[in-house]
Amino acid sequence: MPVADTSQLISGVAERYASSLFDLAAEAGKVDAVGAALDGFQALIDESADLKRLVLSPVFSAEDQLKALSALSEKIGLDALVSNFLKVVAGNRRLFALPGMIRAYRQIAAAHRGEITAEVTSAHALTGEQETELKAALKSVTGKDVALSVTVEPSILGGLIVQVGSRQIDTSLRTKLSTLKLALKEVG
Repeated sequence: MPVADTSQLISGVAERYASSLFDLAAEAGKVDAVGAALDGFQALIDESADLKRLVLSPVFSAEDQLKALSALSEKIGLDALVSNFLKVVAGNRRLFALPGMIRAYRQIAAAHRGEITAEVTSAHALTGEQETELKAALKSVTGKDVALSVTVEPSILGGLIVQVGSRQIDTSLRTKLSTLKLALKEVG
């Protein structure tokens, strides 16, 4: 299966699961609490190579993933709705799509609040002041309140990559250096 088809498959799976979770969260009046729990779980995935491997690797059986997630959910006191959601996802062998489900949930919740979501990639964590400034700048461009989904990726060296809908602004140092390298090759 070509890469584009695989990402569309993951995206479709992620959106369906996220939509179902959002419906349950809205019915329970816990949209923001579920969102916060998912963000916290995503932070755990980002911080732990072992957890990332458990989530993304097809090597682990559904039973192993289910046991590990159950123990982790209990240990960190994860919201019951999110814990049950993770168990269903693991039981259905869809854990590989969990990061996409979390992103999709953020987007659905933001749309529900009348916001748009900006995917931001930064070389280092943003301070509260930097996030506030970025939200204000994006609001002036889009005319809507903006929820940020920040991912730290040291390989971009510096700057930001911001994606809002189909628009992307790449001010990363890695991209600038690549552009300069290409320009120098053309000159020489």
